[in-house]
Amino acid sequence: MDKYSVKCLQCGEVHDSYSLNCKKDDESLLRAYYASKQLIPTDMPGIWKYYNWLPVTGIIEDGSGRTITYKSENLALAIGLDDLWIAFNGYWPQKNAYLMTCTFKDLESFPTMQRLREQEDKRIMVVASAGNTARAFAHVCSITGQPLLLVVPKESVHRLWTLHDDNHSVCLVTVEGDYFDAIALAGKIASREGFVNEGGAKNIARRDGMGTVMLDAVLTSNELPAHYFQAVGSGTGGISAWEASMRLLEDGRFGNTLPKLHLGQSLPCAPLYSLWHDTDAVDAACPDGMYDDVLFNRKPPFAVKGGVKDALEATNGSIYAVSNKEASDAQELFENSEGIDINPAAAVAVATLIQAVKAGNVKSGEKIVLNITGGGQKCLMQDHELKQLHVSLAVSAKDEEAENKVIKTVAEKFGV
Repeated sequence: MDKYSVKCLQCGEVHDSYSLNCKKDDESLLRAYYASKQLIPTDMPGIWKYYNWLPVTGIIEDGSGRTITYKSENLALAIGLDDLWIAFNGYWPQKNAYLMTCTFKDLESFPTMQRLREQEDKRIMVVASAGNTARAFAHVCSITGQPLLLVVPKESVHRLWTLHDDNHSVCLVTVEGDYFDAIALAGKIASREGFVNEGGAKNIARRDGMGTVMLDAVLTSNELPAHYFQAVGSGTGGISAWEASMRLLEDGRFGNTLPKLHLGQSLPCAPLYSLWHDTDAVDAACPDGMYDDVLFNRKPPFAVKGGVKDALEATNGSIYAVSNKEASDAQELFENSEGIDINPAAAVAVATLIQAVKAGNVKSGEKIVLNITGGGQKCLMQDHELKQLHVSLAVSAKDEEAENKVIKTVAEKFGV
């Protein structure tokens, strides 16, 4: 029996294991269905502990980390909760946390890269990112040697660092524009011969990789939580938590109720909040003025079959909008309480939790999982030297020749 199958959520058709789209219905996500119906952890390193529920047939051992879940005492006390579990994604040696890019995007990049290796695909991978995803893919590609084209907004380039001395497999292009402009340019290039798109929310490896946050939290705390909190840009992390929760329900050992999703967005640029609440929470200047612009995506997978809307409806969840002051106060509270620095996006998740507690949306005795999607960078900088990625080309989103300029730069970089 195959380890897993891939089906369209709309028409139910079984697809090739490496498909990203249903040819009959492009408005639906595909989903992996695993032969193993119970969560059986392995003794493999890092994320591969959850190998049986990842859509891969091999592993990349070097550089792989995973989520570390622990029960909070100090933060829980500060906000009046009795059963708060923190799913930490980042660098924190005291907790055995070794995601070396300080972001849970590592959980996406390693399974995605493994699937590319399984296909013996030598094409140049194209990734558009506001920073964290790009850093994660640069990390894994520096390990494997897979050629990678990163397309990121110019304002995000400060996030593009690695710990590797050799980053010759990475070509970094910056775009004068926002994340959507980077996505648009990357999409054009990925459609060309010799390039391959990593797939974004459509890629089951990315979603199931992120889903291991829920797997780790439940395996550590022994049951599904009543509530799950995370800050989101596209909302794919929320979809992933929902899909993982459904598998855990089917397992039968961890409870019989789906966790409610509580997803946080950063004002003044909260498209998912606007879509869910049917209001306008997107400033014309977006993503300017955000606490963390990695949380901004102009076209999130909201209404597609299996998307954010379905996840929220299935879990009776909601989306929150967080001000910069709320996020800043939450970041200070978390760091003082738990003793580790966190990324601004994670601070939005903490602020979301605080909002929910104040609104009475969660009860003090309920089991809660808080996904800290990134943290420990200050800690990492004390132990390791961060190396900024070299920018190979800078283009404007308005430049009609931008695509050709990128193709030429990539050809020179990789000798193709």
